[in-house]
Amino acid sequence: MRAAGTRMLACVTLLATAVACGQERPVAQATVTPSAQDRAPTPNSSPQGSGEPRESDVEGSDPSWFEGEVRLADGRRVAMHYRRGEGLFEQHYNPRAGEWTNPRLIYGTKTDACQRIKLQARGGTVTVIANFGRYCADGEPPTESIAAVGLGNLRRWDHHLTKNFDGWKRASIADDGRKATFVRTSTVVQSTLVWTATGGFSDPVFKNSG
Repeated sequence: MRAAGTRMLACVTLLATAVACGQERPVAQATVTPSAQDRAPTPNSSPQGSGEPRESDVEGSDPSWFEGEVRLADGRRVAMHYRRGEGLFEQHYNPRAGEWTNPRLIYGTKTDACQRIKLQARGGTVTVIANFGRYCADGEPPTESIAAVGLGNLRRWDHHLTKNFDGWKRASIADDGRKATFVRTSTVVQSTLVWTATGGFSDPVFKNSG
């Protein structure tokens, strides 16, 4: 009985140590394939053709902190917003049709949304940086960092999740729009994540800055 009690105490100690260290090391998750995003989107509360995308329902002194929009060179627009307890949603606007698509779920999570969604566009390619974490909107670090890319008709999106990571700082899109590189640089680590149109997301690379 004494030996069993000792083993149980050791397991509890190891578990407490693992929980306490959960924020120390980024954990990259495998890219979610676009087919996982084909579940039914949340219906839009406003009719298509209204001229405005759906707004975030995350509470805050400035709702625009939880939304983002970018205009493509051909006149199309892409907008993203957070839904509380649901995740990150995308809509895009076709000037020829004159209407917005219904919201499409890009990444589902019940975790709190962080402030800001960063969108960039070049040619027909759009990159997105978004983050989630408990109390993140109040200044706590994110625990779920999302990089996403849409290409062409924007009906399909690739996204990549990195856990316990401070989030990607910026993204750059290659001239042909078929490669995007997400980067974050600190005094200690340089982090890079590459997406290509043929291979999707590769594994992120974390290198010592020194």
